[in-house]
Amino acid sequence: MIAVYIIIGIILLSACLWAFCVFPSRRKTDFFEKHKYFAHRGLHDNVSIPENSLAAFAAAAEKGYGIELDVHLTSDGKLIVFHDDDTSRMCGEKLVPEKEKFDKLRSLSLLGTEEKIPSFDEVLALVAGRVPLIVEIKGITSDTSVCALTAQALASYGGEYCVESFNPVYVGWWKKNRPDDVRGQLSCKMPKQKGIANKLKFAALGNMLLNFISRPDFIAYDHNGSGRMAFRLARALGGIPVAWTVRTAGELEKAKKRFVSFIFENEEDTIKNR
Repeated sequence: MIAVYIIIGIILLSACLWAFCVFPSRRKTDFFEKHKYFAHRGLHDNVSIPENSLAAFAAAAEKGYGIELDVHLTSDGKLIVFHDDDTSRMCGEKLVPEKEKFDKLRSLSLLGTEEKIPSFDEVLALVAGRVPLIVEIKGITSDTSVCALTAQALASYGGEYCVESFNPVYVGWWKKNRPDDVRGQLSCKMPKQKGIANKLKFAALGNMLLNFISRPDFIAYDHNGSGRMAFRLARALGGIPVAWTVRTAGELEKAKKRFVSFIFENEEDTIKNR
């Protein structure tokens, strides 16, 4: 009988520890009650209007859509708006933003158009508070310089915004230094990794076991994985669920069952007649 009690105790302790790790902030915010639809990297077609370009952000703002965008820190301390870990897909030349100076990155063209990689300051000036922003902070290191500089840029910005990252250290920096800002933890079913250390790290990230560092207000989750236990637990514990990235009307309707706000692409197919 004692063995049974021990087993029950271990199970209960494990459940409590799991809940502690995953627990969101449970802070009340109406940001996502007011703002439902965010254009993923701006309103783009990745042909004549590239993603994360000034043209894409102008198009989204003109139509009144919120904007989701990505911020990297260059080697000379400039913030740029760009998604990928290197520039090969969007620019045809492989450069790593964190290892290059702003002027070098600025010389590249996005998808062969006249659009260039914009600075974060340029995007903020263009949007000028017309629509809300979801600012994803890119990076995998524990160096939080990108957070401090992003916060500095946003401090003088008059519009509504929230921040998010896959990196819980970055979200944790926001919790400590800008606690009034709405912050979110990005997650999904992580790709398979090689090596025990990487497997453990990505398993923790995919199951949001590092939420105790960031205590996020919202959970930005891949809508295709909304049935996963980690997401369902975080939502049940009070994390505001935000879906990425819906691309069809069918995906949107399905996502509405478990999410309150939506990062979307393909306006015509997804939300034009919402």
